[in-house]
Amino acid sequence: MQIKIGIQNINREISLDVSENPDDIHAHVREALDHNQPLILTDKDGSTVVVPAGMLGYVQTIQESPRHVGFGFAE
Repeated sequence: MQIKIGIQNINREISLDVSENPDDIHAHVREALDHNQPLILTDKDGSTVVVPAGMLGYVQTIQESPRHVGFGFAE
């Protein structure tokens, strides 16, 4: 699953490819905001991103849809 994190006063967003499901990511974000703790996420490659809760602008989760191959139409 792809995640995009927008940070306040920063033009670029952070993109991560994670193996967690959207509900787990939403829980991490809620916990960080509720307790004013940093949001800490690790991507599939093992890289960790730490964002202070007060700097979060948005967190977008993007589910990857299966790709169709060929020219046929699904019925």
